[in-house]
Amino acid sequence: KNLNSCLTDSTHPYFSFSVSTFLSNSTMSFKYKSHDDLRRGGDQRATRIDLDMILVPPKQGTIRKTKLVCTLGIKTSTVEALCEMIDAGMNVARLNFSHGDHTSHGNCIKNVREACARKNAHVALCLDTKGPEIRTGVLKNHQAVDIVTGQNLKIVFDYAFEGDATTIAFSWPNMPKKVAVGGTVLVADGSLTLTITEVGPDYVMTKANNPIKLGEKKNVNLPGVDVDIETITAKDREDLKFGAEQGVDLVSASFVRCANDIAVIREALTEKGKNIMIIAKIENQQGLRNFDEILAACDGIMVARGDLGMEIPPEKVFLAQKMMIQKCNMAGKPVITATQMLESMIKNPRPTRAECTDVANAVFDGTDCVMLSGETASGDYPLQAIDMQHRICMEAERAVDYYSMYLALRDQTPRPLAVGEAVASCAVSSALDLGAAVIVVLTWTGRSARLISKYCPPVPILVVTTAPQVARQCHLSWGLVPVLDETPGKQQPQLIEDALRWATIRGMCKPDDKAIAVLGGVQSGQTDQLHVFRVPA
Repeated sequence: KNLNSCLTDSTHPYFSFSVSTFLSNSTMSFKYKSHDDLRRGGDQRATRIDLDMILVPPKQGTIRKTKLVCTLGIKTSTVEALCEMIDAGMNVARLNFSHGDHTSHGNCIKNVREACARKNAHVALCLDTKGPEIRTGVLKNHQAVDIVTGQNLKIVFDYAFEGDATTIAFSWPNMPKKVAVGGTVLVADGSLTLTITEVGPDYVMTKANNPIKLGEKKNVNLPGVDVDIETITAKDREDLKFGAEQGVDLVSASFVRCANDIAVIREALTEKGKNIMIIAKIENQQGLRNFDEILAACDGIMVARGDLGMEIPPEKVFLAQKMMIQKCNMAGKPVITATQMLESMIKNPRPTRAECTDVANAVFDGTDCVMLSGETASGDYPLQAIDMQHRICMEAERAVDYYSMYLALRDQTPRPLAVGEAVASCAVSSALDLGAAVIVVLTWTGRSARLISKYCPPVPILVVTTAPQVARQCHLSWGLVPVLDETPGKQQPQLIEDALRWATIRGMCKPDDKAIAVLGGVQSGQTDQLHVFRVPA
């Protein structure tokens, strides 16, 4: 099946990806564009790599554009540890609400804010929901059981049932109505694979395909099955209410399956959480099939490769990653690439070479953020993992051909553009043509800044805002550098001049460099002006 017929709104000059690409087993053929086509349209992720780039370190003052999301754990939630993580490069602190309680998370939020105050930083707080999921039940005497290859294992749906090596409970009673003989059941992140042999009215019989010592309350995946569990659980509702009261900046919503899930989550955040950005985690086939409507409804996407790799064949996960990142890029919405990026660093001080390549390729794909999970939540080398991810991103960003990337993004964006996006595109074009050192944007909501980020300029985007939450949320988008200025009564020229002096002190530019400024007119009330400045001495 020719992929070019699968997706009419192709977002990459080399390949076309569609959901059917990685949900079917069809033979794939790729159509390469000609060199003339590439010269006309640009390559969205072209690179320029030579020997000096490999052997010479980055120049001082270079700002990393890809953002780092770090999951917090017991060892990384003290003020002192958080200060070290900020110094190492953390931009977003992720709180995993699958673990812990409101007391522990409240203390962690307090410590993040204390660390930010000490470091004069604007780290964003991300609440990651537990979400709807299927789990195995408890076992007799809470003892793990031995499952052997080829044995029968019965699944029942009385969740209070105490399981053993022959029968275990699942938490989803509708399973017999949704599965069929021959289907696959994955337990404990795929550590146990079961094949369904019989479906009864209130039970499912399976055969074990591999041996395992199975503990209790393990996660369950059913590839290809539409799971009809409520969007958010009672626990999620309480967690979202807590997050809104605490003033978190982002919510990572687990197991999003359709656009309506986003609406349900927004409602649960209440009026107090109306400005919290919702990041949809795509972790199942339903989410993939409905990706376009989810992307339109949410504020950003997380490519959650762990559970997704249980739902689709692992050899197709990279296709799903590329498709989602490309669509997010074209929509101008931030995307996080997550799961097992530097997994070996949980126990080792250095990553594998394949892990380094994985992080770099995510940057080349166009991700806004890369995420660390167990590496910083429970690993032995959290600071080393952050530093390594920082250095990999820096090297990958040096290799990007920004001009070709800009041309591709501009040419593939549907016309006509809104005024704000047209100005954003022109700002990046002007920065490339003039060799500007920085772009400055004045914004109250962050939207104008994210439009500039969409076109990936090679220089820092200074986001001048009076809103602390907007400053923190900037750390979700590629290339944005928040400059919080809450001084009352400042006029636009003074805000721009102060931002440029701030950037000069930090080595982003020097006196007499060119700078592009994007701002809105007082009368128009929208972003509609572009100015060229010289950096003041």
